[in-house]
Amino acid sequence: MDYEQALSGYQKSTFTHGAWTRPVYRRGDGPAVVIIHEIPGLHPDVIAFADRVAAAGMTVYCPSLFGDPGRPVSGGYAIGEMLKGICIRREFNVWAGGKSSPIVDWLRALARQAHADCGGRGVGAVGMCFTGGFALAMMTEPAVVAPVLSQPSLPMAVGFGAKARAGAIDASPAEIACARRRFAQEDLSMIGLRFEDDPTVPRARFDALEHEFGADKFERWDIDPAEARPGGMKHPHSVLTINLRDTGKTKEAEQRVIAFFRERTGAG
Repeated sequence: MDYEQALSGYQKSTFTHGAWTRPVYRRGDGPAVVIIHEIPGLHPDVIAFADRVAAAGMTVYCPSLFGDPGRPVSGGYAIGEMLKGICIRREFNVWAGGKSSPIVDWLRALARQAHADCGGRGVGAVGMCFTGGFALAMMTEPAVVAPVLSQPSLPMAVGFGAKARAGAIDASPAEIACARRRFAQEDLSMIGLRFEDDPTVPRARFDALEHEFGADKFERWDIDPAEARPGGMKHPHSVLTINLRDTGKTKEAEQRVIAFFRERTGAG
């Protein structure tokens, strides 16, 4: 099946850095925003979010890190991709806190290239679910000026050691120190989004981020699950995509994220 029809409005290319080559889908004009998809892949709701960012005057870069680009979400598809991420893919650090995933270096290089291509004050970046913490780790790349962490789910807070991992941050001490320094010296900040009852993004993780960076630098959105659009899961999870409503708190959060990107990158 040609799932890529969902990306017919995008220009497709490949980007290589280090050990990895991945397809990247680009759309829009203006400063760049790197949109890093969630499990199970670059699905239609992620694409719809990217469309709205592009419509707000920015160029979106949507890398495909796993899954089939454009393929709709289903339970079996999501479980399959999650198991691959846990058991097979070496690009992702699923269990250990205090350490970012190897693929983040590729994403930094993509952000650097996107800034060279598009200009502006810098590049926005949003990660979701497995990739949620990547935008913070990307701050060691000077081009990245607007990180957004949407439902950052790594390291996974399940199984043995879950309590310790619940408050862990998906970045190394050096990456955290670099982000803290840049936030202070360049007057930057970040946004975090989660649903309050989401077991994959414990409150302790946002508490740790707030403690590490300060409430003035970590703008947290802990959203009532009653505000979520039903998405077929026991607990809502995907703030900007599957569980996004057309009105209410999730829409407010999306509008804040887009405004944040526009302000920091100099769009418009």
